Amino acid sequence: MGREFLDVFDKWASYYDDTVTGADDEYREVFKNYPSILEQVASLAYGSVLEFGTGTGNLTEKLIKKGYKVTGIEPSAAMREIALKKLKGKATILDGDFLNFPVSRSFDSIVSTYAFHHLTDKEKEEAVALYGKLLKPGGKIVLADTIYPTNKEYIQAIEDAKTAGFLNLAKDLQTEFYTTIPYLEEIFKENQFSTVFQRCNDFVWIINAVKTE
Repeated sequence: MGREFLDVFDKWASYYDDTVTGADDEYREVFKNYPSILEQVASLAYGSVLEFGTGTGNLTEKLIKKGYKVTGIEPSAAMREIALKKLKGKATILDGDFLNFPVSRSFDSIVSTYAFHHLTDKEKEEAVALYGKLLKPGGKIVLADTIYPTNKEYIQAIEDAKTAGFLNLAKDLQTEFYTTIPYLEEIFKENQFSTVFQRCNDFVWIINAVKTE
């Protein structure tokens, strides 16, 4: 459920915002077009928004600026602390994760950026099914994350990272639970969502999934 990576999140919190702005060579391509990606996710959302993996609150800020009422879920205490200071009480940020969170009411949109890969494929299935029950009719799930068109391209990305000497990136790609577009398409279809996938850089795609029933 992502909590197995909590130590990483807590240590990363103090320099996360530097990483997403290109300070780390290994992850520069992963976060290429980062502001634009967040803006696109925020633009696709609407109404009342539930955000998973708020991190330091970068997407949350954009959602708030668009006038949305945002409830954020973040398992890392260090990340939550930074987000709460940044957001100045303009959003509710709660302790929780993708599958366990203290919210039961319905929402118009559920969003997340750079975090869905913390779930195993089985947990991704559970999450999409759960979110389908939380969404109002016509609601949507909008995700931006590293995914791959095929498993072959995923394996190639690991090899490319090793060749470039980006060993931390290669380890990350092998340790966490990155998945493929066909697998996600099937999960969303089974839960009555129509999906559109948009590529943002060599790693990240935006998934716009609309509830059809």
